[in-house]
Amino acid sequence: MNLVNLESVSHSYGPKPLLSDVSLGIEAGDRIGVVGRNGGGKTTLISVIAGALKPNEGRVTHNRGLQIGVLSQGDDLDPDRPVGETVLGGRAEHEWAGDAGIREILANLLGDIDLTVPVGSLSGGERRRTALARLLIGEHELIVLDEPTNHLDIEAIDWLARHLTGRRSALLVVTHDRWFLDAVSTRTWEVVDGAVERYEGGYAAYVLAKAERARIAAAAEARRQNLMRKEIAWLRRGPPARTSKPKFRIDAAQALIADEPPARETVELVKFAAARLGRTVYDLEDVTLHAGGPGRGPLVLDHSTWQFGPGDRIGLIGVNGSGKSSVLRLLSGTVEPDAGRVVRGRTVRLAHLSQELAELDPARRVLETVEEVRKFVQVGKKEWTASALLERLGFKGEAQWKVVGDLSGGERRRLQMLRLLMDDPNVLLLDEPTNDLDIETLNELEDLLDGWPGTLILVSHDRYFLERVCDRVVALLGDGKLSMLPGGVDEYLARRASGTALSARAAAGGSASASPAASAPADGTKAQTGLSAKEERELRKELSRLERQLDKLSGREEKLHAAMAEAASDYGRLASLDAELKEILSEKDGIEAEWLETADRLGE
Repeated sequence: MNLVNLESVSHSYGPKPLLSDVSLGIEAGDRIGVVGRNGGGKTTLISVIAGALKPNEGRVTHNRGLQIGVLSQGDDLDPDRPVGETVLGGRAEHEWAGDAGIREILANLLGDIDLTVPVGSLSGGERRRTALARLLIGEHELIVLDEPTNHLDIEAIDWLARHLTGRRSALLVVTHDRWFLDAVSTRTWEVVDGAVERYEGGYAAYVLAKAERARIAAAAEARRQNLMRKEIAWLRRGPPARTSKPKFRIDAAQALIADEPPARETVELVKFAAARLGRTVYDLEDVTLHAGGPGRGPLVLDHSTWQFGPGDRIGLIGVNGSGKSSVLRLLSGTVEPDAGRVVRGRTVRLAHLSQELAELDPARRVLETVEEVRKFVQVGKKEWTASALLERLGFKGEAQWKVVGDLSGGERRRLQMLRLLMDDPNVLLLDEPTNDLDIETLNELEDLLDGWPGTLILVSHDRYFLERVCDRVVALLGDGKLSMLPGGVDEYLARRASGTALSARAAAGGSASASPAASAPADGTKAQTGLSAKEERELRKELSRLERQLDKLSGREEKLHAAMAEAASDYGRLASLDAELKEILSEKDGIEAEWLETADRLGE
């Protein structure tokens, strides 16, 4: 059944048309992801479809009685109304409490919010989640979402994707979260130059199809084609699910990537990083850290020991409030640990992108603001001018001469990132760098970081970006430790779902928001495992054996890192050492998996 039709629709603000003679339709059951550059017309398109904006020209037809639910980037919530009343409307408590679907939405989006407080007391992120919960509780034939993943952590994004694919409603979503696009979309629309290009499948299918069109038409410029080929190569080397959705022949796309090199030359980057950083980058020794300062706020680290080495590319994940930003501030030296010490390498040249926008002179031009740091910078083997880097991250032509005071929040964030890169750091701490960046700019940033030699520690809820840029995933699971996750984000979500990770509130000494199965008994006794005393002794012996093996492998890993630093100028020796390091890391992954399985059986 056809829900919405657009016939020859055009709309513009000023001389440049955002939509030009667009005709398309949405059918019942469609799940459509909308992509395109910031300011290119995505929000205009969905506003026209939802009936919130009347186009300058053309006709928009809705099916009679069509129920549309819209989540815009702003909200119309009454600040004086309680959160529960705002979300649940006039439903009696017994009515919504007995509805498993409503309870699930409340638990996953508002589990940490008191439903009796007024909306006006909420933060911007909490208001956003409140508006989303109110929308999802309603019944709609078409749901229109504008950046629904903003202010959601990885776990909530995963839940939202599963929730939306389980609904019968048609879906139209604008998002820069490429993992989310692949998870929910069966079709992709790209808004570009006033037109809407349509593709079958989610983001992976869109990338492959776009490359196929470009190859056949031979119309894409050389640099953008190379970027697309690298993106395809990474997609094809990733999990099979990324390429199971496309409904068209991909032989031509396969031909494009037959001889494509890896996205990153790992050995080369480690060689550069070791030469620039030496053996020590950051060593955490028996560190205790609270998020609010000594003894205040949630416990983030509890007598934790960890090492960040040269060339490490680590994604740091955890629920909101678990202390990820606090760890980055600890490494940057802006906060000190409650106990223990942080050893920083003597050659560390740090750049820290925080979630707060740095103060920039509002009267200066964009190019001047970057060139005052440096006019040229070496990234890997290539030298870049300030102007060339600005162009790569979306400041093209006259945009480089805009006054900083006229920039949007997203543009200021890009400018802040460029200033950091121009300072030629060898350690990057990035806290949510993808906020307000469109997909094309994200691709450019990923390509730039592929050739950047140094240690990278990234906090991001953008799962695609995190998996694309980082080689390893480390998590804060609420136990006061940094936990290596060989299985990456999938392992993190599995541990959260099984209750083996604590919530931020539980780590702070409050009530856990994990499943009841993960909660300790009220009398303080250990949960029953169902094991006999002999079985428990054997399992504890096995744990000790595995821990001894891990200690030995960690020692070998440390020695290899030292050897690689010494062999920085011997490419052949470095390649051999890297191969040996990969074998050790693979062996460690297997032993860590055994350790987790054994610990699970013990109920620890």
